[in-house]
Amino acid sequence: MILSSERTETFSITTPLFYVNDLPHIGSAYPTMAADALARFNRLRGKPVLFVTGTDEHGQKIQQAAEGRGRSPQSHCDEMVAGFELLWQKLNIQHDRFIRTTTPRHEAIVRAFFQRVWERGDIYSGHQKGWYCVSCEEFKEERELLVGNRCPIHTNKEVEWRDEQNYFFRLSNYQQSLEILYQERPEFIQPEARRNEVLSFVKQGLRDFSISRVNVKWGIPMPVDPNHTLYVWFDALVGYMTALLDPDTEPTLENAIARWWPINVHLIGKDILRFHAVYWPAMLMSAGLPLPSCIFGHGFLTKDGLKMGKSMGNTLDPIGLVQHYGADAVRYYFLKEIEFGGDGDFNESRFVNVVNANLANDLGNLLNRTLKMVHKYCGARVPVLAEQDVVAETPLKAIASTLEAKVSQAYDVMAFGEACEAVLVLVRAGNKYIDEQAPWSLFKQQEKTLAEQVLYSVLESVRLAAYLLSPIIPDTSTAIYQQLGFLVNFNDKTLINASISYTTHSSWGVLPANQPIGDPQPVFRRLELLETVSS
Repeated sequence: MILSSERTETFSITTPLFYVNDLPHIGSAYPTMAADALARFNRLRGKPVLFVTGTDEHGQKIQQAAEGRGRSPQSHCDEMVAGFELLWQKLNIQHDRFIRTTTPRHEAIVRAFFQRVWERGDIYSGHQKGWYCVSCEEFKEERELLVGNRCPIHTNKEVEWRDEQNYFFRLSNYQQSLEILYQERPEFIQPEARRNEVLSFVKQGLRDFSISRVNVKWGIPMPVDPNHTLYVWFDALVGYMTALLDPDTEPTLENAIARWWPINVHLIGKDILRFHAVYWPAMLMSAGLPLPSCIFGHGFLTKDGLKMGKSMGNTLDPIGLVQHYGADAVRYYFLKEIEFGGDGDFNESRFVNVVNANLANDLGNLLNRTLKMVHKYCGARVPVLAEQDVVAETPLKAIASTLEAKVSQAYDVMAFGEACEAVLVLVRAGNKYIDEQAPWSLFKQQEKTLAEQVLYSVLESVRLAAYLLSPIIPDTSTAIYQQLGFLVNFNDKTLINASISYTTHSSWGVLPANQPIGDPQPVFRRLELLETVSS
């Protein structure tokens, strides 16, 4: 299990610090939606939560991107960061901290971290020869290269030969320590496929890696040699700590790690796995600092079965996708339909069909038709049942009784699709139950008590489904709660403004009898296919 369900613990989670050589793409949005869902779920459970995202703004690639646009590096970064902030707003991402590695506070933390590693004797000056990928900002071993000296990740880019004086981190000193870490804490790298990749890489023997660059001015000067610039990855990884500083505190390393360190989960793409699962823990060991609990590497996204890229003309514009279809639809599809940790595909027709079937038809229509009957037969109020009727055994209550445990376990292992499917079992059962029981006929037959029991059970099923899905589809869940008569606090980062605990709200029988309900309106409108969101 990845996450602990103990309410007394804090929960901290990070996305990658996204590189701002260009505007955000769907691959940037994907882990951020997942991190947001996990943060929201843990907030529901009453935990203190810190959700960190941000941007990595130094290095040669950004320097070149800015030059190519006729901008200064800082101006270029500012523009790209605005694009990320806009996308997070559109996707309803509720992060607690947004770290930019160009801030003076970050440089102070990097220098403090560097000093610890320097005093440990793990940094030395040496000569670097090898093949370098500018897009990765990384030296590549010859065994990794594709035909034509192409990068294994940026397969259309040739690497370049570098021969220069650099400063190095003694990664080789931590070979045994890392192997012990992976053995004693198998959950440290997830999923299993990512763990196996790292074990295979480390088993081949670790080499020291360069942590400085010459002829790259856009970055933090090397503290012991200002003629060098700190390697962008040494700089960026420390950004996870900088983000933990409270805004009004002095930027010291001690203040940065005082409350939220170590991070519970680093969510990353599998292309940057080595930096996070090998380099980062070794650097932390050198600095004498605790290690994060989990490095989780998600897979790559394709579109219609093909790798996305500008050269292919099939990139997916996340802003356009959200503007046309809405944030909840996008969040739902990518988290439900793509197994988090594996590679996944986006097909627009499938996207529309899945979201319409699950959210518009199964969930939304069930609520709408039931509310209309409550308006017609119960005076627009939740039916008033005797206590024994509220807790009476029904097929829906039987499903609901184990639902929280299933959903909670699924969130804890980032199996978002399993969480959604478990909730859909209840929703689909609700549709079947109301069709079979036909409360409209029961009212005509003067079976008022039985009819009201049916309506209450269905409404309570929809409420519970909305509550447990709220980390993934917050807007739709909020609309459902509103129509059921609950007060919603939009300034809070939880679903509702209520004193009732998670334990209560995730259980059966919470919907108050005689509570006025809202006017029945579609909480999720059917999507219409518009194949124009590619760019």
